[in-house]
Amino acid sequence: MDAYDEVSNARRGPDEPEGSASIGPGDATADRGDGDSAEADADTPAPASTPAPETGSAPETGSAPVPARAPAWAARQSPQSPPPPYTPHTPPPSGDALTSPQPPAPAASGIAALSLPYQIVVALVLAVVAVVACVHVAMVFLHVAPSNTLTKQHGQAVDDWVYPEFEQNWKLFAPNPLQQNIAVQVRAEVRKPGGGFRETGWYDLSALDGAAIDGNLVPSHTDQNELRRAWDFYVSTHDTENRATSSRGELSERYLRRIVVMRLDRELDGERADGSGGAVDRIQVRSRTTNVPAPEWSEEQVSDKPVIRELSWWSVTDRDRTEASAE
Repeated sequence: MDAYDEVSNARRGPDEPEGSASIGPGDATADRGDGDSAEADADTPAPASTPAPETGSAPETGSAPVPARAPAWAARQSPQSPPPPYTPHTPPPSGDALTSPQPPAPAASGIAALSLPYQIVVALVLAVVAVVACVHVAMVFLHVAPSNTLTKQHGQAVDDWVYPEFEQNWKLFAPNPLQQNIAVQVRAEVRKPGGGFRETGWYDLSALDGAAIDGNLVPSHTDQNELRRAWDFYVSTHDTENRATSSRGELSERYLRRIVVMRLDRELDGERADGSGGAVDRIQVRSRTTNVPAPEWSEEQVSDKPVIRELSWWSVTDRDRTEASAE
């Protein structure tokens, strides 16, 4: 009998058979219930820190009881190594998650934000504007270019496009600027509703344009140049006897007449030229030219007497009224 058997027999009672299984302290704790385990833990002394005796050596008489055996799970773990950290289980990423997220598409702006019908309309409008701009640039280029085959064959078409609104000249860089004040005036012959005619007084259209410009920080280009350029155009195409000197004479006359009729449709000097229910039948235009006085330090002597140039009466046609109302 070895030392372990001796210890086992010593722990058995005298009446227990020799062949009965021996139960160690650890097994007894496992077989007991919760209440027995608590009482056993209170009665069982703490195991000593001394190492266990080697196998095969008999315990000495009167020595300390054999310590309880450690559980099986404690023998598989080293007391010096900490338990591995807890790693939560995460499912593997799907195929979509493996791809990098794409930035949101930018919002459409400009023409792309419009619906298809509106895009077509805008495209057509832009195309028409582009064509008109190209034609205008080509016409102005042919107008200022030296005489060539195109201007000889299509000179009339070029002039009709350019004159009078887009006329090109060098007056902006003239070395001798204007030294005269030119006022364009008009009077009308009005057909009265009940029959008969009446003649109005002279309306100073240039003075009205000057009053609209005076003190205006952003004056209208129409008030500044429309009437003045129309008169210059007429004078440059007619002699002192008011006879046309070029093929543009008729055009300049029609242009001046249209502007005058348009001005007469407005209220002039607090009244309308056509009165109440009347109609303008004929108009007459004249210019009043006065020299600009010389400065005090100049010895130049200029006349301050105005020069009147009076045109003949013009009949107002339906075409003149239509073109004036379209402005």
